[in-house]
Amino acid sequence: MSWARACRLDELADGVPRGVLIGESRVALVRDGDAVHAIADECTHARVLLSLGDFDRELHTLECVGHGVRFDLTTGEPLEPPASRPVPLYPTTIDGEHVLVDLQPKES
Repeated sequence: MSWARACRLDELADGVPRGVLIGESRVALVRDGDAVHAIADECTHARVLLSLGDFDRELHTLECVGHGVRFDLTTGEPLEPPASRPVPLYPTTIDGEHVLVDLQPKES
């Protein structure tokens, strides 16, 4: 794994998506208590930033503001049309005060 710093943990409000640029990759981060989810920051249906959407803590989904498609943050799969392809997920870890992301997609 090749970990890259994404942001400081205290820069992530619990339950509020935030887009970050890691190298040339846009990543949407979502803090869920002590865990942080990382997903590619672009809907697979349209070029809409997922970091602008809403996180549903109960369903573990991130909603695209473009067409309301919800993506499962544990698999990357869309839960309804019009999206039909999953969004890549990335492993995360917390190192002290920093959130680290491995830009090699997670195996779902």
